[in-house]
Amino acid sequence: MKRFLFAVGAILLVIGTPVWGWWSNGHGILTQAAVKALPEEMPAFFRAGEGMIAHCAFDPDISKNRGTPYVRGAEHPEHYLDLELLRGSPLPKSRYEFVQLCAELGIKPETVGFVPYALAEWTERLAVAFAEHRKWPDSPFIQQKCFVYAGFIAHYAQDMCQPLHLTVHFNGRRQADGSTLNRGIHEKVDALIEFFALDPNELARNQEIAPLDDLMDDILKQVKTVHAMVEQVYELADSLPSTRGGEWTRVPKVVDFATERARESARFTAALYLTAWKQSEKIRLEGWLDRANFDK
Repeated sequence: MKRFLFAVGAILLVIGTPVWGWWSNGHGILTQAAVKALPEEMPAFFRAGEGMIAHCAFDPDISKNRGTPYVRGAEHPEHYLDLELLRGSPLPKSRYEFVQLCAELGIKPETVGFVPYALAEWTERLAVAFAEHRKWPDSPFIQQKCFVYAGFIAHYAQDMCQPLHLTVHFNGRRQADGSTLNRGIHEKVDALIEFFALDPNELARNQEIAPLDDLMDDILKQVKTVHAMVEQVYELADSLPSTRGGEWTRVPKVVDFATERARESARFTAALYLTAWKQSEKIRLEGWLDRANFDK
């Protein structure tokens, strides 16, 4: 796969032979941390739903199944953005403006990727569902829908916080002669969360969660910030633990990188949840919508 599950770890408990099942729990752990970090102003049902939200955070990867070719083709580019392919052009605010930009540049938009747009769109879906919750607070159907939407947000937000999801050098540096240096680096970075035995409670500790000032502007700022870290990742390439097991000598810079990225992934995910909740205050639902009468 071009892109796989992003998982980075935070707290170095024991350095030794890493656990197996490298990518199985990363998004789930980061999502649990994000929900634990939420302020009390978030709805109680949502703060209590970390298990279901974390469950749903796996779904964007699970649906990239070879047995479901249509959803696989649609879902695959939602996870990344090969920013260099835009040749310095500023990122538009909407998906279809982005598609038009790609057409002008003569590149396929699915080759570049859509992750910032997927993230903004799912955040606004959650905002609408939260608006429904405000009107029908006891509806279990609406609550379950919020969990599903939140899982998708978590997945894309955490992918976007992994620098290798934002570059053409996603799994090694491409050389002029056609060779690739540091091939396999992507899965090494993705594996760090389980290698470092991350605890969601530690990731959530002392996080300051605030809503975004402007949803799309702040997502695009995050893209720019994270993309600037690609060089840092490659500077660590030779020091990363192997995904094949074995001993690893502790490298503080690797631990610091993993810790910072994991905490930021949790913070950013939580901030998007709070942003959706705040946005829902101003959403007015259509008059024809009668959940209380139909949902029985």
